Amino acid sequence: MEKQEFLNQLKELAKIQGTPGQEMKVVKVLADWFNEYADEVEVDHMGNIYAYLHGANPGPTVMVSAHSDEIGLVVRDIDERGFIRVERTGGVIESLLIGRKVNVNGHFGVVGVKAGHLQTPEERKTIPSIYELYVDVGAGSKAEVREMGIEIGDPITYISEIEQFSNPDLICGKAIDNRSCCVLLLQLFKSLYEKKNFSGTLVGVIAVQEEVGLRGAKVATYKVNPDFAIVLDTIPCADTPDSLNSGYPVGIGRGPVFPALAGGSVRGNIMAPAFKKLLTKYANDLEIPYQLAVMTGATTDLAAVHLEREGVLAGAVTFARRYSHSPVEVAHLRDFEQGFTLLHKLISDVDNWGEMKFI
Repeated sequence: MEKQEFLNQLKELAKIQGTPGQEMKVVKVLADWFNEYADEVEVDHMGNIYAYLHGANPGPTVMVSAHSDEIGLVVRDIDERGFIRVERTGGVIESLLIGRKVNVNGHFGVVGVKAGHLQTPEERKTIPSIYELYVDVGAGSKAEVREMGIEIGDPITYISEIEQFSNPDLICGKAIDNRSCCVLLLQLFKSLYEKKNFSGTLVGVIAVQEEVGLRGAKVATYKVNPDFAIVLDTIPCADTPDSLNSGYPVGIGRGPVFPALAGGSVRGNIMAPAFKKLLTKYANDLEIPYQLAVMTGATTDLAAVHLEREGVLAGAVTFARRYSHSPVEVAHLRDFEQGFTLLHKLISDVDNWGEMKFI
């Protein structure tokens, strides 16, 4: 993987607005990029991207997926003075919205905050609910907002571009979840495109609407009907002072994360033992550090993927991020480099995966 190219593409992709169900601009860019490194590319009516790469020899169909949407809001109402009320799409946290700069369907806005001088002592200790918050786009009336082209249902996202720390391998910004893995999948296709030195068919899927119920992945998996699937995503970590004693020992810069269990009892996944063994074996063979995780409070598209049709044998390769679902998500580029090395070897060596049976 070319690290600088990965970072440049991530910066470009992350700044594009793409909330659940409204990923059009992100999908357009990604479809164009995948066209350079795939035999075929198509986009379905939901917005899922399918990129096909046929290997040099017969073999299984392996689907590798990431999701294109980011958490955000939509316009719920516009009052007569031009202030916008909102509804969330995905895991937006009220406390992280107050006083933030936001993109309202292409227009600059801010989430209003009551002046500190006017707040009561009680108000200073509480967080307004999502239904008390409002967005100011600098308009003086409802008519003026509509003249700007803003209507009910339009998307709202943080304004927060990808930046680097003094340690340039540490990056920060919005939508690292999960534009980072979209770019990682693109880099995988680029590395395999010319020689195609693998067996079977690789189907790269960029799924929509993960943040609101894993919807795109469900549709895409049914369509592809793969023999195996690997889901790529970022995952919350617990390496900061407020989470060190959480019993969830996952951190950035420590290698890819394999979630042995993710999500609750209904909307979740227990990774198939054969796939867990496969991932850890290849990581050990390549001397790539990895982290095993049990995360009941979050899930990935794998929860939907493994339940389609007669069931799909699937696993997840994820990457730790600090400050999840915030405008300042932090990740480590080395984790993605190591994940790329692992994925490239897995796909190139698919003939040697073994039978992958349950018993």
